[in-house]
Amino acid sequence: MPRGSTRPTSRDVAQAAGVSQAAVSLVLGDKWRGRVSAPVAERVRQAARELGYRPNLAARNLRLGHTRTVLLVVPALTTEFFAGVYTGAARIAADHGFGVVLYPSPEGVGPAKDPFHSAQAALDGVIASSMAADALTAIHGDQLPLVMLDSDPHGSPGAATVNLDITDGVRQVAEHLLDLGHRHFLHLAADVPSWTFRIRAEELAARIGTVPGTTLRTTHAPISIEGALTAAATALAAPGPRPTALVCDDDKLAAGAYKAARRIGLRVPDDLSVTGLDDLALATAIDPELTTVRLDAELFGERGMHALLAVLEGRTPEQGDIPVHLVIRGSTAPPPH
Repeated sequence: MPRGSTRPTSRDVAQAAGVSQAAVSLVLGDKWRGRVSAPVAERVRQAARELGYRPNLAARNLRLGHTRTVLLVVPALTTEFFAGVYTGAARIAADHGFGVVLYPSPEGVGPAKDPFHSAQAALDGVIASSMAADALTAIHGDQLPLVMLDSDPHGSPGAATVNLDITDGVRQVAEHLLDLGHRHFLHLAADVPSWTFRIRAEELAARIGTVPGTTLRTTHAPISIEGALTAAATALAAPGPRPTALVCDDDKLAAGAYKAARRIGLRVPDDLSVTGLDDLALATAIDPELTTVRLDAELFGERGMHALLAVLEGRTPEQGDIPVHLVIRGSTAPPPH
């Protein structure tokens, strides 16, 4: 390599291997078969390894018209769940030579500004949570190869959808509480107009409604501890049979429910059982530890990236929802007599 050069070039590789630059391009682009002999190909690869040569991917991508960049659009990063989704997606992307740009919708949900001058020119595809679906309009993400996460498979704008089996998670929660003997329920629902939260409410009502003598009330709260505290305290103090089980759409809502229960003199789980959904680190930080549904965020991100790669390659993505399971801890017990 020439003295003073900070980065080896394909010309350096060609000189070291005793071949043309065209041969180097063919070998390192994995297009050499039938055009370059196997011994020559190995000589080129060996020279590239010894020199520490790395192709100029930016220039290559400009020639091909692809950036090998994917945008992951999520709600504002208020919990570690979507950080896990990013980790999983980025791991699979890296294995296939792609990068992932994480773009949290600034308002949590709703519209967002285009993070590029033109997302269509700068991106190969988009993975988006349905909670941040409105952000797609601003970046024209729905005009790119698109995979939707936690989205209605029958009404999604994406070429594919990837879902956790939230319906089964809610079923597991309801059956656990019913088996403990609970009959009066309060649903602390996330105040977010999203498919994933709508199906939680529908499944909970359907499961509880199969058992005679049950009651179910619903109150909505923003996904914050303070918002949940206020909503739960008001609902628990309302007239009528007091709920013995409080089903929360999210672990953060459950943490707020704990504070509400203690504020009005109720003990968890002696007077009130509480469940969450996510299994965030928060679930084992509160006392008693929270019974909740574990969602594998990293696997969710991996499956989302695998689905987008399939769309880009014209293949059919893997079908079927990702299993979830209930983790029973100290926040649930039989109702008080």
